[in-house]
Amino acid sequence: MAKAATAQVITAQDYIPADPDQARIGQLLFYDKILSGNRNISCGTCHHHDHAGTDGLSLGIGEGGVGVGPERTAGTGADAIRKRIPRNAPALWNLGHRDIEVLFHDGRLAPSDLYGNGFDSPAQEWLPQGLDNLLAAQALFPMVSQFEMAGNPSENEVAGATHDRIDAAWPIIAKRVRTIPAYAAMFVQAFDHIEEPADVTIVEIGNAIAAFINREWRSYDSPYDQWLTGAPLPAAAERGRQLFTEARCASCHAGPLFTDQQFHALGLPAFGPGRTRQWDQISRDVGRMGHTNQIDDAYRFRTPSLRNVALTAPYGHNGAYPTLESMIRHHSDPQGSRAGWTPAMARLPAAPWLAAGDFAIQQDRAEMARQSTKSDLRPVTVSDAEIADLVAFLHALTGEGAETRPLGRPASVPSGLSVD
Repeated sequence: MAKAATAQVITAQDYIPADPDQARIGQLLFYDKILSGNRNISCGTCHHHDHAGTDGLSLGIGEGGVGVGPERTAGTGADAIRKRIPRNAPALWNLGHRDIEVLFHDGRLAPSDLYGNGFDSPAQEWLPQGLDNLLAAQALFPMVSQFEMAGNPSENEVAGATHDRIDAAWPIIAKRVRTIPAYAAMFVQAFDHIEEPADVTIVEIGNAIAAFINREWRSYDSPYDQWLTGAPLPAAAERGRQLFTEARCASCHAGPLFTDQQFHALGLPAFGPGRTRQWDQISRDVGRMGHTNQIDDAYRFRTPSLRNVALTAPYGHNGAYPTLESMIRHHSDPQGSRAGWTPAMARLPAAPWLAAGDFAIQQDRAEMARQSTKSDLRPVTVSDAEIADLVAFLHALTGEGAETRPLGRPASVPSGLSVD
């Protein structure tokens, strides 16, 4: 069997350079709750090493929750969550690859000269200058998201400042970090332009987190990568690989990262709080349209990479499907799969005070009709055996070192706060 083009092989040179000393700072910050408004959640809470850089939930439990991964709860009393995170926590694999050109499920972060700071982002002209790359810019947004890390406006100064303007909270967070002596010393050592702790801003914090994510979540040592260099795949995975192309899966999951980085409507079952917009208060998620305001982009979401996909269930922008098999079945028969979907398939930690709204959108017949008819999928007939072969191929995209990362989760962080 002829191998794929050499260009499909990933090497270390395909990643943006990332300084190891900055990555070490980023590792600590990634798990340090000092970045959150109430000092009770970190980046790592929802992108944990124990869960392959995700949280194992359909919709995340952000600020106010307790625990990690599928066992995370929605909290209790005054600290309980007020809203579920509207979308599934995306995996972090290979986001430092040079080919990555857009981030977030709706692509609302991309390189651009539009605002003079290098990025088209939700912060528009208020995103600071000096961020190294997309990953650095992306790292800043969960910190100022009310239901992810910031908290409610009356609870802390970070949340209060965020509600004044998106960039008002970042200096507060930066001061928290640079006044911790251990962090201050590390920043002075790792960044050539930082001469004293007072020079540290949210830009250096974002750049450090980006360096960590870049170096930590690289993966290109899967059985598929070995196949590219001459080793055979197991028989079922090889059949799945061939079917992956024949069934047009590779038309969207293309290239070495298995994503075309474009936006497609899959017609996934809808649930959760949605991402309401200023003039659209229905609890729905219009996907890419939420950023572009173009009706043609309605319900379209970014194609995810399939690298290590077997480790990052559940699947879809809202985690609608719990297994690879169920997600493949949706691709082959979206209307039938959607009709057979049940709320029990969503992995949502109990939050009785939110239960009335969790699946309310399903009762909006007009909205369900709009979503069900907006699909870019072309149904294809596949047998149970062929689905099993496709699953085998997707497992062959799991890196041999995927669960043993270079730095891993730190035992402690300089703030002294607990590490999830």
